[in-house]
Amino acid sequence: MERKRPKTDVVVVGLGWSGSLMAEELTRAGLNVVAIDRGGWIDTSTHTPPAVDPDELRWAIRKELFSPPRDNTVTFRNRAEQTAVPLRDFGIFELGGGVGGAGFHWAGMGWRFSPWAFEIRSKTIERYGRAKAQDDEMQLQDWGITYAELEPFYDRWERIAGISGQAGNIQGQIQPGGNPFEGPRTRDYPTPKLKTLRMMEIFNNATEKMGLHPFTIPCANLSQPYVNPLGVTMGACSYCGFCLGFGCGNFSKSSPQACIFPALMRRSNFSVITKSCVTKVNKAADGKTVTGVTFVNEHGDTIEQPADIVCLTAFQVDNTRILLNSQISEVYNARTGTGTVGRNFTFQTVSGTDLWFEAETINPFIGAGALGSQIDDYNSDNFDHSNLGFIGGAGMLTLSRDGMPIAKASALPPGTPRWGSGFKKGYAKYYQNYGVIFNQGCSMPVKAATLDLDPTYRDKYGVPLLRVTYDYAQSDRNMAKFTMDRAVEIAREMGASHVSPFNFGDKPFTAGIVASDHVIGGTPMGSDPTTSTVNPLLQSWDAHNLFVVGASVFPMNDGYNPTGTVGALAIRTARAIHETYVKHPGSLVEG
Repeated sequence: MERKRPKTDVVVVGLGWSGSLMAEELTRAGLNVVAIDRGGWIDTSTHTPPAVDPDELRWAIRKELFSPPRDNTVTFRNRAEQTAVPLRDFGIFELGGGVGGAGFHWAGMGWRFSPWAFEIRSKTIERYGRAKAQDDEMQLQDWGITYAELEPFYDRWERIAGISGQAGNIQGQIQPGGNPFEGPRTRDYPTPKLKTLRMMEIFNNATEKMGLHPFTIPCANLSQPYVNPLGVTMGACSYCGFCLGFGCGNFSKSSPQACIFPALMRRSNFSVITKSCVTKVNKAADGKTVTGVTFVNEHGDTIEQPADIVCLTAFQVDNTRILLNSQISEVYNARTGTGTVGRNFTFQTVSGTDLWFEAETINPFIGAGALGSQIDDYNSDNFDHSNLGFIGGAGMLTLSRDGMPIAKASALPPGTPRWGSGFKKGYAKYYQNYGVIFNQGCSMPVKAATLDLDPTYRDKYGVPLLRVTYDYAQSDRNMAKFTMDRAVEIAREMGASHVSPFNFGDKPFTAGIVASDHVIGGTPMGSDPTTSTVNPLLQSWDAHNLFVVGASVFPMNDGYNPTGTVGALAIRTARAIHETYVKHPGSLVEG
C-alpha cells in the first residue's frame, strides 16, 4: 500500500545528534518539522533507568542498544579488482538502534577538530610544499570553512551538551592545565573537568617528564549538575564506568535523550515517525530540487513524506546510500576522479600499546566513558613533518573507562595462559593493573576509496547495499608506526613491566574488526562542486532544498572523535536554513 502524508516545512531523516540539533533549532524558529527514524523510540527513564543493571553481556557484548547487522549490512573489499562480500557482524559500523542514534550509547568524548584539519590541503602546501599534499595516492581537500567560522557553533553544542573540560586556549591566551594545541575558544567549557584518576596520574607524570603536555579529555560525562540553554537539567557523573555501549540512568551522559528531547518533544510543530526506513529522496520533475522522501514503515507500507526542505541527518553510511539510491549528484569514479557521491571515505588510523604494572593497583570500576588524559604533541600538524613520510598524527590518550570483567579477561600480558590455573592467576593479578595508550589517528582520503551501490546484494526493501572499497593510505600507515613507537616510549616512562604494542595500520584495513567506529566521508563538503557533494553550508550543489548533515560530509578525519564537529556543523546549517534559506530559497553559496 502506498500513501502520501501531508506536506511539512522540513523532513529530517535520522534523529541522532545531527537530526535532533537541527530539529530543535528549526522548530524554535517556527518551522514545522517531521523526523523519520529507522529505529524505535528509546528514552532513559524507560529503557536504561538506574534500576537497570550495567549488564556487560547484555549491553557491551550483545549490543542491545545497537542497530543489528541485518539492518545496516554493507559489503566490503580493499581493492576494486576484488569482489565485495557482506559484513555479517557489527564490525566498525556501530549504529544506534533507535532514536538518538549512536549518541545514546556513545562513550562521550567532546572534541573539537584542529584548525589545521579544516584547511588541510592549503596548510600542508603552505608549510611543506605541494609535493607533500599531492601524491599519487591521497586526494586532500579543504573543507570550505575555517575553524574560526565554526567556533561559535562548537560553543553552542558544548553548552547544549554541558561538556566538562578545561580550556587550553581562550581567545588566543594559553591556559594552564588545558590543551595548549587546541584552537582558540571564546570561553571555557560549561562544566569543570572530571577528576584525575590513578592511570591518568601516572600518564600525566610520565609525559610531563618527557616534556609533553597532558590534559584531561573533554567529556560529555558531566562533572556536576547542569542546566543547559534549552532548560534541560542534567546530573553529575557517578564514575560508574559503564558508558560505551550503555545508556546512562543518571542523566549525566550527554545524548539527544538527555539534552534535547525533553524540550523538542513538547513542541507542537515537531513530530517523529519511528521504525520507518527512508529509502530515497524524491526529485522534482525538473531535477533541480527535491519534493520529499519515500519511506517504508514497520508494516511494510511505502509512504511519501512531502517537504519543502529535506535534511539527511542519518549515520554516515546511510546518508551516502540514500543519496546514491536517489540518483542525486554524480557518483564518484575512482578511475577518472570525476563525481562526488561516494568520495573520500576515511576511517581512524589506530595504534598504541597495552601495558601492565607489577606494583600499581588501579581500580578499573571507577571511571567514565570519555575520562582520560591525552597529549596532542603528536597530533594534527603540531609537530614538524618535513622529514617524515606522512602528514597528520594522533591524539595519544590513556583511559579510565570501565572494568568490564568479560572484556578484561583478554587484556593479559603476552604469554599468559588462556585457560586453567595459569589463566586464573594471571587474571587475578593483572585485572587491576592494566592500562592502554590508544593513538586515535588522522585518516587521509585516498583516490582509490569509494562508496557505491553493490551490484549483487540488496536489503529487505530491495535497495542495493552500500559497497565499501577502502584501504589505508601509506601516509596513515607510516603515521601509525611513528605514534606507536612514541606510545611505547611513554609506557616505559610510566614504569610498565609489560608492554605490548599494536598497530592496525600494519595490515590491510578490515571492516570486521573494531579498531574504532568513526567512519567518515561519502558526501564531502567543500567550495568546489567538482570535488564536493555539498557546499560549505552542507547544501547540495545539485538540489538547493536538500541538505546533508553528519560525518559523511567530512573530507578527511582528524585525530579526534567526530561528534563535536558533527554537532557544530548541524547547528550552523540549521541557522543558515531558518535565517537565510527560507526567506530566499536558492543556493546559499556560489559555486
